[in-house]
Amino acid sequence: MSDLKKVGIFVAAVIFIYFVFYLAQNFWIPEGKIKDPNTAQQVLEEGNGRYAAGKALHPNQDRDRRHETTSKGQEPFVTVLACSDSRVPVEVLFDRGIGDIFVVRVAGNVVNTDEAGSIEYGVDHLETPLMVVLGHSHCGAVTAVAGGAELHGNIPPLVRNIEKAVGVVKAARPDLSMGALVEEAITANVWQSIDDLLRQSEATRKRIRWNKLKVVGALYDIETGKVSWLGPHPRQFELIRKYDAEPKGEHKTGSSHS
Repeated sequence: MSDLKKVGIFVAAVIFIYFVFYLAQNFWIPEGKIKDPNTAQQVLEEGNGRYAAGKALHPNQDRDRRHETTSKGQEPFVTVLACSDSRVPVEVLFDRGIGDIFVVRVAGNVVNTDEAGSIEYGVDHLETPLMVVLGHSHCGAVTAVAGGAELHGNIPPLVRNIEKAVGVVKAARPDLSMGALVEEAITANVWQSIDDLLRQSEATRKRIRWNKLKVVGALYDIETGKVSWLGPHPRQFELIRKYDAEPKGEHKTGSSHS
């Protein structure tokens, strides 16, 4: 065999190994359900990176995946609370597919009884190791509340939680312009939703204490397609202790915000 042919075979082998490594890092989920929250977040980060760069792989979206999740059931590796905004397609922006993400969507990504119960199904029944509260830029619900828009029907009670977040930002930064106020309030609303979840969901608090669940905030930029990660609530364990100590009946009324 000539030296040139040997070099060609070597180069081809290196390219093949690199391709396999790339797939392993950016496409495949390890065999079995992901149980580590950091691994789950890494999979989301890598998927979002592909999506934002226009290099999405669209995994787990074919007929075989439909059949697999039908016969074996669902084993999502993350629960995501997101806004109902049509510009925030959760599986798309994380470049995942069928059975990967347990998604709960509601205007303003708020947490009331229905949302808390749905989240508990994901984190407690399906045992996802990671739970993400995903806010997003240009959120119409937060903008409406921050601007004092006149709201009708069932919307006022829906956004009442957002009013708390906006109030916190206004009290701390009365100098902010409308645009800056909305931006700050979107982040504050993510923290408010985590606070409300911890208040209402004993199951979530228990799983965090038992190191079986990680709850983090994140923000999606609808223009760039990128997700930035905020981490756990800065007062997470303080809130858990507080709500654990309160009579259970009080968890359904009122809410605290950092």
